[in-house]
Amino acid sequence: MRMIGRDISPHLLKLRKYYPVLALNGPRQSGKTTLLKTLFPSYEYLSFEDPDLRSAASNDPRSFLSGHSKGVILDEVQRMPELFSYIQTIVDTDKKSKFILSGSQNFLLNEKIIQSLAGRVGKATLLPCSFSELRKAKLLKKDFYAQAYSGFYPGLYDRKIPAGIFYSNYIETYIERDVRMLKNVGDFDQFVKFMRYLSGLCGSVLNLSDVANAIGISVNTVKSWLSVLSASYIIFLLPPHFVNFSKRLIKSPKLYFYDTGLLCHLQGIKENKQIEKHYLKGQIFENLVIAELFKRNYNALQTPNLYFWRDHKGQEIDCIIDKAGKLLPLEIKSSSTFHSDFLKNIISWRNLKENNNKQGYLVYNGKNTFKLKNVDVLNWRDIPEKLF
Repeated sequence: MRMIGRDISPHLLKLRKYYPVLALNGPRQSGKTTLLKTLFPSYEYLSFEDPDLRSAASNDPRSFLSGHSKGVILDEVQRMPELFSYIQTIVDTDKKSKFILSGSQNFLLNEKIIQSLAGRVGKATLLPCSFSELRKAKLLKKDFYAQAYSGFYPGLYDRKIPAGIFYSNYIETYIERDVRMLKNVGDFDQFVKFMRYLSGLCGSVLNLSDVANAIGISVNTVKSWLSVLSASYIIFLLPPHFVNFSKRLIKSPKLYFYDTGLLCHLQGIKENKQIEKHYLKGQIFENLVIAELFKRNYNALQTPNLYFWRDHKGQEIDCIIDKAGKLLPLEIKSSSTFHSDFLKNIISWRNLKENNNKQGYLVYNGKNTFKLKNVDVLNWRDIPEKLF
């Protein structure tokens, strides 16, 4: 098994120094367990996927936790929400107590942290691998189509599992272990249909009514199921920028998937060559880049200050990066050949009277990297750290 180094590692070690409890969220199979066992080898590891362990903890939670308080990783801890108040009592009375909590359901874990462990816990999120992590392990593919199809979950590379097999199993495991825990999902076949429909909307502005009508469910159900997918790190929403540049009219977010491999699987793509002629080629490429930006923010324990912008004339910037009030426009093109008209939206955006930033970035599928009209033109594999 090949171990992929994770960029979040030094930040987790730093959090461990300052908080008695460390909580690591992230999607199923993003590598949380492997990372925590590697970073904290002296800690005992317990997973509440084990029904016997859940039973022991439920019968006598105080004794159970006290016996493991000197250094323990509690995995899938969202299955045992009753433990959080006991953990609070232990860490408040014993300053040497060390708990690491891990889970794959963000809202279940965060809800209990807010209720019981506020101020006592350092929180972090581990997403599937980033470009930089795969590059360091010499696993990042040179071809966009191959990388988008394969996706970024570490298990694909650690165990060399074919993408088709991996994602079929992933969806089945996700439905069985995560979705079935939630009362707001009743029809699981329809929920999978919902996921597949959303995959066709990647990179698009989200219209809740359109989704409800297409699937045959209510708008409230759409909202509820979107929250499930968001909380379990399947999808994320990119909001429009809130500054009223030239009467911005778009108020709805754009929808993306955290992993393009899962996106491709939901679209029924069986091999990477299919992406080249697929109607979603441009959106898949855009999704690949936007997801990378989110990963880099989370790996640095930063809240993603990322947006898109569109004016009343339909001009759009794919991504606006807000760096402490300095707005950096980023355009994304799936073409392998550069054309000068790729820069027109950035130039128009820079010329707005409200905007005093003259920088810009363009990410495309070509091999060359250069600067033109003060716009840095970049290959998708070479997104610079200076953007963050």
